[in-house]
Amino acid sequence: MQSRVIRVVIEEDRFENGSLAYHAFCPELKGCHTWGHSPEETLANIREAAELYVEDLIEAGDPIPA
Repeated sequence: MQSRVIRVVIEEDRFENGSLAYHAFCPELKGCHTWGHSPEETLANIREAAELYVEDLIEAGDPIPA
């Protein structure tokens, strides 16, 4: 299996009640977004989301963005 590096952006965000949250997305994977209560949780969540996204691309026979 080939490895790829996909850029991830994690930004501080706020819940409606004002408490701190984190939003993450992969700019190259349109629509691949997630969030978490801590940077570590958010990073784990975006890794999982990106893996699932790429798996879906492979299954559909679509190209993986570079």
